[in-house]
Amino acid sequence: MNEAIPVTRTTDHGTAKLMPDVDRERAWLLTVDGAPQSYVDLDDPAHLEFEYARRLGHALDLAGEPGRALDVLHLGGGALTLPRYVAATRPGSRQDVVDADRGLLDMVAEFLPLPAGSGIAAHGADARAWLEAAPDDHADVVVADVFGGSRVPAHLTTLAYAREADRVLRPGGVYLANLADAAPFAFLRSQLATFAAAFEEVALVAEPGVLRGRRFGNAILVAAHRSPDIAGLARRVAADAFPARVEHGAGVRRFIGGARPVEDPDAVPSPVPPDGAFGIG
Repeated sequence: MNEAIPVTRTTDHGTAKLMPDVDRERAWLLTVDGAPQSYVDLDDPAHLEFEYARRLGHALDLAGEPGRALDVLHLGGGALTLPRYVAATRPGSRQDVVDADRGLLDMVAEFLPLPAGSGIAAHGADARAWLEAAPDDHADVVVADVFGGSRVPAHLTTLAYAREADRVLRPGGVYLANLADAAPFAFLRSQLATFAAAFEEVALVAEPGVLRGRRFGNAILVAAHRSPDIAGLARRVAADAFPARVEHGAGVRRFIGGARPVEDPDAVPSPVPPDGAFGIG
């Protein structure tokens, strides 16, 4: 049984808490202001507990030949769950992690240290400002998992932001984002419309119950200029404990409907989730 004790610290953007998992020897749950943010197993970094993280992991697995090192830019750090996953599954990868909460990055570095030679560099900075300063063709994959509290910040939802992500990606690169919404999906539809205006291919991954409007939940956006492996992604997410569905092509166009790309002056954060909406789903 894990006898580690919880750690609580006031960071730049809230109250962060690391809680040990009693069932896994060196596994921890990170919450910020009570909202679950990350789950890390230091002994098994390829273990992804949260379902949305598993879906992002599946997309990362398909972003290049199995095991091939990638250059990955992570916007949003948390406990560095996905950077650790990439380091374990794609040794030799070079990864930058950008998080505006420097205090949180320091806390994670202290209590959940990275292994030597991980290839992961953490940067305390605003995600969009760092993206805008990054060079062209900098990354094979950009992963956006940025939540201020439980909401995606408005300045990370716009067409100008999407075009910056496109610029930073190499030809053949993939943009992945963790989003959250509920019916009637005004936010999610606008995000799909925004990235469809910047990228040639857009896909959406979510549980059927979320897509049918039955509950609030996470949705993964996939954007690229070359068609992603939709069949492979669909097989993987369908086999998870909480199966998900992939919408692509005509299905995404129907979902977008009349939604328009978001311009900077009109940007709003993602909706406030209902109490108890975020867990491992």
